[in-house]
Amino acid sequence: MTKTPAPRRRAPGMNPGQRREMIIQAAIPLIGEYGAAVTTSKIAAAAGIGEATIFRVFADKDELLAACVAAAVRPDHAESQLASISLEQPLADRLAEAAEALQAHLARIGMVVGSLHASGHRRRERSSGEQPRGAGRDESLAALRASVAELLAPDRDSLRLPAEQIAALFLGLLFTQPRQDDEPQLTAPELVDVFLNGALTARPGESS
Repeated sequence: MTKTPAPRRRAPGMNPGQRREMIIQAAIPLIGEYGAAVTTSKIAAAAGIGEATIFRVFADKDELLAACVAAAVRPDHAESQLASISLEQPLADRLAEAAEALQAHLARIGMVVGSLHASGHRRRERSSGEQPRGAGRDESLAALRASVAELLAPDRDSLRLPAEQIAALFLGLLFTQPRQDDEPQLTAPELVDVFLNGALTARPGESS
């Protein structure tokens, strides 16, 4: 006797917030490739949904692009990576891992914002309920600074300044590196070595 196969269960549905996030994550790599020229049909295909579904959670393509920029700038993923760094490691190793996570965060922002700018996309005017420009960036920097300060905490007694100030200096060095294609970038360990030990190979009067 042939058994009748059990009917497949449908995957649980997503709420609008989850669907928005899923579409954003599918769209971000495509924005890096196509810039503002990316089509909603390509995004829908990448997300495995019908194109009409996009417009159930986004008013139009501009709103979707703005949401992708906001998601790229958001520090959540970088914060999660920083929080996963073991405090049992030496300080230099902790900061090297932090530098790699933050460099990846910056690269993601640059990919999205740079691709949109290069393809002629301009940010539309703020709505009355939207945060002032720069407010989100300040909050993101504060969150990242606090996360780096946590990594410094085990060595607090050895620091010349409070951990928050050291973290701010570290982020400043990391975020202001020259990014020209013809200039080699410091690796994370190289950057940390300069940060912790200075630019000189030896202090005046000391042998190298």
